[in-house]
Amino acid sequence: MFSYLLLTAISVLIQGAFTAPGELIDRQGGYYYSFWSEGGGNFRCTNGAGGQYSATWSGTGGFVCGKGWSPGGSRQVSPSGNYSPTGPGYLAVYGWTRNPLIEYYIVESHGDLSPGEPWTAKGNFTFEEGTYELYTSTRVNKPSIVGTATFQQYWSVRTEKRVNGTVTTGRHFTEWANVGLRLGSHDYMILATEGYTATGGNGSSGTASITVT
Repeated sequence: MFSYLLLTAISVLIQGAFTAPGELIDRQGGYYYSFWSEGGGNFRCTNGAGGQYSATWSGTGGFVCGKGWSPGGSRQVSPSGNYSPTGPGYLAVYGWTRNPLIEYYIVESHGDLSPGEPWTAKGNFTFEEGTYELYTSTRVNKPSIVGTATFQQYWSVRTEKRVNGTVTTGRHFTEWANVGLRLGSHDYMILATEGYTATGGNGSSGTASITVT
């Protein structure tokens, strides 16, 4: 689980991949595309047409890439495609808010669940889209969208993994608020593929081809 570190903004990239440490940002066809890598492994993300992107990865280190919107907020996010991970990683709606600074995940599918910080359970909820378990964690002096900071992470983790479906983000925001987890003003939000190295050195690998609407 990585926090995005905004190092580089690139305004035009029609078809591209970026594998050096840092972050690539692109706005294309009304979508916000982002790719971050810390290096140390083999990571490739390709920005496709419309809401499509693909990723392949292996080794140690970590990356996050995906497509979505800036700003994010309450909306229905509908991913489809293929996601095949081995080791630690997520397919999730991922975003940030400011004031308070919050990094959040709505995890739809995953490889190994190996949190970098201890999770605190906050209950669960069920509705027509599925059952989700709620957690919080705290990042201390870590990179964020405002620089190095200490901030909370909010998590909804789906109990039955899926790739295709609809995620109503506003329902998660409401359920978080019901257990005292307050969001701020929305920054970007993407449907993200993430791989990382777990405590103990276990890396990840996999492939993904995702279209988000």
